[in-house]
Amino acid sequence: MEGRNIIQKITEYIENHIEEDLSLDKIAKELNYSKYYIARTFARGTGCTVYRYIQGRRLTLAAQKLVETDAPIIEIAGEAHYGSQQAFTLAFERLYLDAPQAYRKKGIFEPVQTIIKMNDMISCSAGAYGTYGKPHCSNRILYRIRGGMAA
Repeated sequence: MEGRNIIQKITEYIENHIEEDLSLDKIAKELNYSKYYIARTFARGTGCTVYRYIQGRRLTLAAQKLVETDAPIIEIAGEAHYGSQQAFTLAFERLYLDAPQAYRKKGIFEPVQTIIKMNDMISCSAGAYGTYGKPHCSNRILYRIRGGMAA
């Protein structure tokens, strides 16, 4: 039960501060836990690291902005905490299998990493389940970040 509460606190903190620079150290300090404990608990409970979750959420929000706004891609890349449009494009293509410009032209937003929400039944909003019914990062995120192709 304690692990679920911590995961919920972590995801809530991330969502409330997604526009800020987020590090494991900062999250741990704000939540008054060891960064090692947070990293281990989150990974065990969700099947992905805190960093991958943040990256997936930021890229998903960027995909939404690409479809719903006319903001320049370089601006969206900066808001997603990428230092260059090239770095953003590489990460975006790996996750969405499309360049940001092509994704924008399609005009259809497809969230890849939804917010992980814990409840008494241990479920997540993405409906993705790992071993023993644990919610986890989208398999698409894990597979694509590792450099594989989507199934």
